[in-house]
Parts: sequence; C-alpha cells; structure tokens
Amino acid sequence: MKKILIVDDNQAQLPLEFLMVVGFSLIITISLVVGLSDSNELNQAMTASRTGALDGSVSDGLAMYPEDAFNEYKKDHLRLLNPSSVKIIKIDYINQGLSPVYRKTKIQLRIHASSPHLADKSDRNCMGDRINFYARKKICESFHTENLTNSFFNPAFSNNYVFTTADVRWE
Repeated sequence: MKKILIVDDNQAQLPLEFLMVVGFSLIITISLVVGLSDSNELNQAMTASRTGALDGSVSDGLAMYPEDAFNEYKKDHLRLLNPSSVKIIKIDYINQGLSPVYRKTKIQLRIHASSPHLADKSDRNCMGDRINFYARKKICESFHTENLTNSFFNPAFSNNYVFTTADVRWE
C-alpha cells in the first residue's frame, strides 16, 4: 500500500510572508540609516559653522586680529581696531547640488549678523570676511580636513559635502 502525503499550503505560506516582511524591513532600515547619517553630517557641519561664526564675531568684537590683518586695518579700517558688539543672528544654507569639480554636494552658507556700531560698508565686509573665515575653519577642524583646502579654508570640506560662504548679510 502506498502512502499518500498531503501537504497543506498554509504551512509554507507563513515563513514566506515572514521572510518578505523581514526583507522589506531590512531594506527600509538600511535606507533610513544612510539618509540619517548624511543628515547628521550636515547638522555637524552647521553646528561647527555656528561655533566658528561665534568665535569670529567674538574676536572681531574684541578687535583681536592676526598681525597682518591688524596692519591692514590700521591703514584702511580704523573702526575695526576698537571693540564693538557683533551678534550672529542665524546661519542658513543653500544646497547647490553636486559639484562636478569635487564630486560632493556643494553647500553655500549664509550668515546673518548685526552690529549697531558698524555703519561703514567696507568695515562690515572686512568683519564679514573674518566671520566667514572662522566658520569655514571650524568646519575643517571638525572633520579634520584642514589639509584639503587653502590657507583661507575656502572651500571647507566634510566627507560628503563641500562648503562655501556667501557675503555676511548685515541686519
């Protein structure tokens, strides 16, 4: 006598559905991790730029400059040699897409600042240049990419981004 083996299709269905759910969950989890790591890097860079801009505004506000800047300001920008208050209002950015030169996403930072003591546009430009310098420098220090850029830290690099700065907007 032959035995007839009857297989119930419902028994094989559960493991297949389970494997599909686990597989899709894994794909979604990996996608989220990649996306969040890029966001984390951009947040770290924005935090570093904010710290750098604050450092720059403090040193500018206290009229503490490197010797070459001091000598230049002594000739053309005497107002900057006196302490003044500089306030960083906000920092935002523009994503300019993939840079073909660096093969990284290019981000342009825009720093908004305020100083009631600086009415002259050329003095504001000089102070804005120093603030931008410190913002880019702090990004490079944060990602240890000082060796990838020039002495003005322009542009500043992270692992996936290249950062430039627009002129400081004075309010």
